[in-house]
Amino acid sequence: MAVATDIDPLTLALQPPPGETPQAREARLQQEQEAKKRSDLIDEELNRQRNAEKKSVKSVKLLLLGQSESGKSTTLKNFQLINSPKSFKAERTSWRAVVHLNVVRSIRLIIEALSEAEACASSTDTAGPDDPVYPELNPDLLALKMRLLPLQQVEMTLFGMLTHGAQFKHDAPDEGPNRAEIVVNSATPWKNAFSRLISNVRNSFEGPDVNESQDSREARQLLHACSEYMIRLWNDPIVKQVLKVHRLRLEDMAGFFLDSIERVSALSYEPTDDDILRARLKTIGVSEHQFSLKAGNMVPRNWIVYDVGGARSLRAAWVPYFDSMHAIIFLAPLSCFDQVLAEDDRVNRLEDSILLWKIIVSSPLLKNTNLILFLNKCDILRAKLASGQKFREYVTSYGDRPNDFENCSQYLKRKFSGIAKQYSPEPRAFYTYFTSVIDSQSTSDILGSVQDTLIRQDLGKNQLL
Repeated sequence: MAVATDIDPLTLALQPPPGETPQAREARLQQEQEAKKRSDLIDEELNRQRNAEKKSVKSVKLLLLGQSESGKSTTLKNFQLINSPKSFKAERTSWRAVVHLNVVRSIRLIIEALSEAEACASSTDTAGPDDPVYPELNPDLLALKMRLLPLQQVEMTLFGMLTHGAQFKHDAPDEGPNRAEIVVNSATPWKNAFSRLISNVRNSFEGPDVNESQDSREARQLLHACSEYMIRLWNDPIVKQVLKVHRLRLEDMAGFFLDSIERVSALSYEPTDDDILRARLKTIGVSEHQFSLKAGNMVPRNWIVYDVGGARSLRAAWVPYFDSMHAIIFLAPLSCFDQVLAEDDRVNRLEDSILLWKIIVSSPLLKNTNLILFLNKCDILRAKLASGQKFREYVTSYGDRPNDFENCSQYLKRKFSGIAKQYSPEPRAFYTYFTSVIDSQSTSDILGSVQDTLIRQDLGKNQLL
C-alpha cells in the first residue's frame, strides 16, 4: 500500500497524538492556549519597545578629529563652558595646576635652548657651515638659568599629583626633546586628583589651608618665588635671539602664559575661563563627554562628543568610531604652514593636515556623516604673516599672491573644499568656519550655529529628526 508523501508537515505536527484520551486532549489544548498568551505578551512588549525607540530622541554623536595640537581639546572645553558652566567652574582649581605646568614647561624649553646655545659656543672649532649660529650668552643670563633649575622639582611634583604618584614622564614616545611635554591617559581622573589635593586655596597664605597638600603648597610657593627670574628670562633680548635661531616660537604654542607670569604665579591666582581654554594638557586615549544641548525652541537633545588623540601613533584609534558618528568636526590649524610634525621633522604640519582631511572625506564609512571643517588658529596665522613670515616659501603652489591673511586663508579654504568635493564617495554639503578656538565668544557663536544646523536638518539615514 502506497504512503502519501504530499501531506503538509505542519498539518502532521498539529494533529493530536494517536490514541489521545479526552482528558489528555483538554490538558494539551490548555497548554497551547497558555503558550499563545505568553507569545502574544512577548510580541506586545517587543512592539512597545520598537514604538518607544521610534518616538525617543536619539543622541547626537560628534567626533573631534585633527592632528596633535590642532585645537580639539580646546573645542571640547568650549562645549563644556557653553553647556556645563557650573562643572567648568568647579574644575578651576585643577586647571590652575595645569597652567603652572605649562609655565614650567615653557621655561624648561627656554633653558634647553640656552643649553644648546652654550654647547654650540664651546664647540666652535667643529661647527659646520649649516650649523646654527647662536648669540653669546652673558654671565647674567647663565646665572638666571641656574636660579631657575629648581623649577624642575615643581614640574615633577605637579605631575606626580596629577597621575596619583605615577612615574614622571617628560614627553610622549613619538616626540622629540624640543617638544617634550606632560602626557596623561584620558582615563586618568586627574581633575579629581587635583581637586582632592588642592581645594579652595585662600586668597593669601596668612593662614594655613588644611585642604591643600604640603607638596602642592611648596610647589606654588617655589613658582611664586621664581616669578621675577622667569620674567627676566623671558624678556631678555638674547633669549629672544636664541629662540629665533632655535626656531622655537613659544607664543604660538598651546599653553603659553609667559606674558602673564606675574599674574599666574601669584599665590592668590585663580584661572579665568580664557586661561582654561589656553591651558595645554596632552592626553592619549579617547575621552567621551555628554551634554544636553538645545537649539531654539526644540526639545533638548543628548550630545555625545568624543575627543581622540591626534598624534600619528594614535590615529589608528579613529576608525572604530567612524561607523556610528552623526557628525565630525575636523580641525585644521592654518598657522602651522611653517612647522613640521613633532613625530617626524621631515613632514610639514599643514601637508599632514591636508592628507588627514583627504583620508576623512574619502572614507566610505563616513559617506553619510556630516563634515564640519574648522580652519583653526587664524589669530596665529594673522600674526605670523604680519611679522613678515612668507607663506609662499612653505606653500610653493601659492605663487605670488599677497602675503596677507585674507588671501592665504581663502586659498587654504579653497584647497580643503576642493579635496572634499573631489574625494567624497557621494556628493554632500559640508560646513567650513574660520576659527580661533581660544576666543570663547566667537567659538561659542560658531558652536551654537553647528548645534542648530545639526539638530534642525534631516540627517537622512541617521533619522535624528
